[in-house]
Amino acid sequence: MTQDLDPRLLSMLVCPVTKEALIYDRDAQELISKSAGLAYPVRDGIPIMLPEEARALSS
Repeated sequence: MTQDLDPRLLSMLVCPVTKEALIYDRDAQELISKSAGLAYPVRDGIPIMLPEEARALSS
């Protein structure tokens, strides 16, 4: 079952690398930073905003 993030929380979160806005991919349960090329996981509704936990996006 996929969980939604609170829209207020999502509006406050930024990429820790670029400080730019993130895009929430509900199906993949990830927060996407296009500028950094990273996808941060969301586990049990909690965003894991650590660059070392992020997945590199394929080009």
